[in-house]
Amino acid sequence: MDEFWAQAADAAGTVFYTAAVVCYAAALLGCVYALVAAWVVRSFTRSATTAPATNYPAVTILKPLHGLEPNLYANLASFCVQDYPSVVQIVFGVADPADPAIGVVHELMADFPDTEMTLTINGGRHGTNAKVSNLINMVANARHEVLVVSDSDIIAEPDYLKNIAAELDRPGVGLVTCLYRGLAATGNSTQVWARLGAAAIDYHLLPGVLVGLKFGLATPCFGPTMALRRETLDSIGGFESIADQLADDYVLGALVRRTGLTVAIPAATVTHVCTERSAREFFQHELRWARTIRSVDPLGYAGLIVTHALPLALLGTLLGGVAPASFIIVVALACRFALQFELDRAFNLRSDVFWAGPVRDVLSFAVFIASFFGRSVEWRGHRYTLRPDNTLAYYGEGKS
Repeated sequence: MDEFWAQAADAAGTVFYTAAVVCYAAALLGCVYALVAAWVVRSFTRSATTAPATNYPAVTILKPLHGLEPNLYANLASFCVQDYPSVVQIVFGVADPADPAIGVVHELMADFPDTEMTLTINGGRHGTNAKVSNLINMVANARHEVLVVSDSDIIAEPDYLKNIAAELDRPGVGLVTCLYRGLAATGNSTQVWARLGAAAIDYHLLPGVLVGLKFGLATPCFGPTMALRRETLDSIGGFESIADQLADDYVLGALVRRTGLTVAIPAATVTHVCTERSAREFFQHELRWARTIRSVDPLGYAGLIVTHALPLALLGTLLGGVAPASFIIVVALACRFALQFELDRAFNLRSDVFWAGPVRDVLSFAVFIASFFGRSVEWRGHRYTLRPDNTLAYYGEGKS
């Protein structure tokens, strides 16, 4: 019996040692990725330019709203002060006539009387995706040929519309989307979760997208900005064509590309205001993002395992015990900080906590693993499941 347990212990030791070696090897690949990403970020900021537009068409901004989000007034006001040499209309939309966001819209109308604003209140549903249903109801009130869809948690710089017009003016461009960075909402009583949410955008999403674009591995389209001409939207079947999609932004971009047009990404970025107020809200939001990305590109998403250098190095030490190879943890930290430095410099990130990157790495790894166990997501207080074709099926009310 003693011999049996000895053999079992040896076998277990071999398994743990092998797993540790695999983790260390993957962590080294992750270190290489971080250094490549740092180089890509630096080269992007050196080469990114946007030529002025030759034509500035009239624009309608579509702003779907749902509830009284933190910083909502400031977010929306940034679109009311655009430095744009043509007509701008902003269409706000809510589904519920009792939605408190309506009060913010009325306040904006009073504070910016020279900005044309229209409020659409329509609860009609055209699919499972509530945001897209809202857009379908709103677009009937859009007066102009160029439509700019932008989420309610976005802050735009004054030259935002100019940059979009410049890209949309280029031959063959059918849709313009924008990179975005994160910012924790002010006045958040548990702001640590919002700050960690912003770090996910700054230190994981941004470098991942830039590397993907650099090497032709990504074809993104981001919900914070989707600008296109009405004729392009009509040619793909309108917003109705994405009414049941979880990844509505990605699918919209894919449909535009299928028409032979391209999706352009200008050098300018917008700011996504993160509002997570609890651990549960934080993880539910992150899990929805992760499962959305996995639904779009399962193999590519699985390959993101190598971007988690620090957690993999820590896991290797946990499995194999402290050994000379544990030094990879130090290497992973050094590579993380090198990438973080480049991102902070390139995008003027408001990073006042250097620990955000490493802590964010560990949390992102946990979300990455959890994303493979299940196909349900929570969104705006409702729970959905993903069908095999990646469309949404309504499941029920989420937990508050």
